[in-house]
Amino acid sequence: MQRSPYFLNVKSSACGQAWLDALDIQGVNNARAISQKFGLPDQLARVLSARDVDESEAVAFINPTLRTLMPNPESFKDMQCAAERIVKAILNQEKVAVFGDYDVDGACSSALVARFFRYFGMEVKIYIPDRIVEGYGPNEQAMRMLVQDGAHLIITVDCGANSPDAIKAARLAGADIVVLDHHQMSEVHQEAMALVNPNRPDDFSGQGHLCAAGVVFVTLAWVHHLLRKKKFKGKLPDLLSMLDLVALATICDVVPLQGVNRAFVVKGLQVARSMHNLGIAALTKVARIGEPLNSFHLGFLLGPRINAGGRIGDQALGARLLSCEDKEKADRIAEQLNQLNQERQEMEGIQLTQAEFHIDSLYQESETPRSLVIAHQEWHPGIIGILASRLKERFFCPVFAIALKEDGSGVGSGRSMSGIDLGALVREAVTLNLLEKGGGHSMAAGITIQSKKIETFREWLEDKVSLMVSQLRAKKSLNIDGCLSASGANKELFEMIEKAGPFGSGNNTPVFVLPSHRLIHLSEVGKGHLRLVISNIEGKKLQGIAFRAVGTALGDFLFANIGETIHLAGNLSLNYWNGTINPQLRVIDAATVV
Repeated sequence: MQRSPYFLNVKSSACGQAWLDALDIQGVNNARAISQKFGLPDQLARVLSARDVDESEAVAFINPTLRTLMPNPESFKDMQCAAERIVKAILNQEKVAVFGDYDVDGACSSALVARFFRYFGMEVKIYIPDRIVEGYGPNEQAMRMLVQDGAHLIITVDCGANSPDAIKAARLAGADIVVLDHHQMSEVHQEAMALVNPNRPDDFSGQGHLCAAGVVFVTLAWVHHLLRKKKFKGKLPDLLSMLDLVALATICDVVPLQGVNRAFVVKGLQVARSMHNLGIAALTKVARIGEPLNSFHLGFLLGPRINAGGRIGDQALGARLLSCEDKEKADRIAEQLNQLNQERQEMEGIQLTQAEFHIDSLYQESETPRSLVIAHQEWHPGIIGILASRLKERFFCPVFAIALKEDGSGVGSGRSMSGIDLGALVREAVTLNLLEKGGGHSMAAGITIQSKKIETFREWLEDKVSLMVSQLRAKKSLNIDGCLSASGANKELFEMIEKAGPFGSGNNTPVFVLPSHRLIHLSEVGKGHLRLVISNIEGKKLQGIAFRAVGTALGDFLFANIGETIHLAGNLSLNYWNGTINPQLRVIDAATVV
C-alpha cells in the first residue's frame, strides 16, 4: 500500500520519527464511503479504514458478538476427548487439580476452571509453581504430589504443551492429564490424555491468536454443550458471567485483538463493570479506579497487580483472588497484591537506574548500540522482563536483561521490536552454545546463560541485528489516524471512536494529531508523568497527560516549548475526576510547526 506524504510535513518529531498518514488514496475513499453510508463521524470512518475494514464489514466490526465470532470447538484437535474427560469428572464428582502459570493469563485460566468445577460442588486444588524455585510449567515433583493428594484429573492451563516428562510422571502416578495451552510447539507429545492447543502443529482451527483463558473458555463451552446433550440433571453454570476473566487475560497476555478475542473483551468488560467477580472488584478498589473499567485499566492497573504476586511474592495470589467467593478474603488478597506491586515498582526503578548506569559505562564512547545485553547480580528474576521492556522502548532496539546467580549462571528476559524475530535469534544462539537454553516468540524470549559467555553473546547479538536495527530506526514512523481540535475532542466523539475497539495488540489505539495548539501549561505529576494544558486558536482548552515522559526526548521537547504553538499526537481518552468527565489527550509525541 503506497503511503501518503509526511503528515503535516513532520519528518522527524520529538521522538525522532516521521508522521505518516495511516490511509492512502484508496483508504481515504473507503473511509468516505463508510462515513456517508452509515452516517459515522469522519474520525471513526478513518480509524475503521486504517484497520482494513471495508464498507461491507463496518457494521459487523463495530458490533462484535460471540454468536457470530465464537469458533467451533470441534475444530480444535483433541477437544472432544478433553471435554468428555471433564464431563466424566463432573458426573463422577472426582477430585480435580489445576496446574497454572504465574502470570495473569495463568491466574485467569486457573480461576475459570476452578469456578466452573466448584459450581458442581467439586473439590478443586489450584497449584501455581514458584517462579524462581520451580520455573515455568509443570515439573515432575509437583505433578506427582497432586496425584498423591488425591487428584484423579489434572488440568494444566497456560502451560503443559512442552512438558512431556512432568505429564508422564503424573500419568504413571495414576492421574489423567488434560492440557489446555496456547504456546508454540515444535513437536506434539503423547503423554496427556488430551492436549488442546490451537498452536500445536497439527491443529487447523485457525485460532492461534487465543490466549490460554480463551482456549479454556471454548473448552468449557463444549463441556457445557455435552452436559446438556447428556441431559444433565441440575442447573449449569453461566459461562457468560465468567467472560470478565477471559477479557482480563486477553488484554494482559497481549494477544491480537482479532476474531473472537474482540468479542471476548467487549462482552467481558461489560461483565467486569458489574463487579460480579469479588476479586476484580477488590482489585479495582485498591487501584482506585473511579470510572467504568476499560482495556487500559485491565492492562495497566489490574494486570500489573495480579502479576506482582508471580514476580516477587506468592505466585498463587492472583489465582486465589480471581477464584475467591469471600469478600473479606478478596479484600485482604487485593491489598497484599497492591503492596507487592508498590514494592515491584520501587525495585523496577532501582534496577532501571542501575541498567542506565551500566549502559553508559558500556557505550559512553561509541555510537548508540543496536542491541543491549545487560546483567546484574542484584536484579530480581521477576522484574527483568519489565526492565527489558522499558529499555527497549527507550533505546528502540532488542534488549536482554539478565539476573545473575551465585553459581555463575544467569536467567534473562528479552524484548524485541517489530521486524526482528527474537525467538529465532535465541534458538540460533542455543544451537551455537552461546546460551544454555532459551525460547520464546518474535517479540519476547527467555534465556539461561553462563556469565562467562555474556560478553560473547552481546557481541554476537550486536553483529546479528546491527543492520536490521539501523534500517528500522531509519524508517521509524508513527501512523496518524486523523486530526482533532480541542474544540472537537469531547466525550461523544470518544465513545464513538471506542466502537472500533477494543484496542490493543493487533488493533492499535487510534492516534490523532491536534495541529497548531499552544502549550499553555506543563507540570510533573506522579512518578515521571507530565500534565499539560493546550489550547487552539479559538482559545478552547484541552488537558493532556504524557506518561513516563520526564527525562525522555518527548518530555524535554515539551519543557522547551512551553508557551509555543506545536503539533501534538496522542490517544483521545476520558478523565474521571470528582464526579466530572472530561476529554483528555494521552500525548505520545509532538513536533514543531513547520
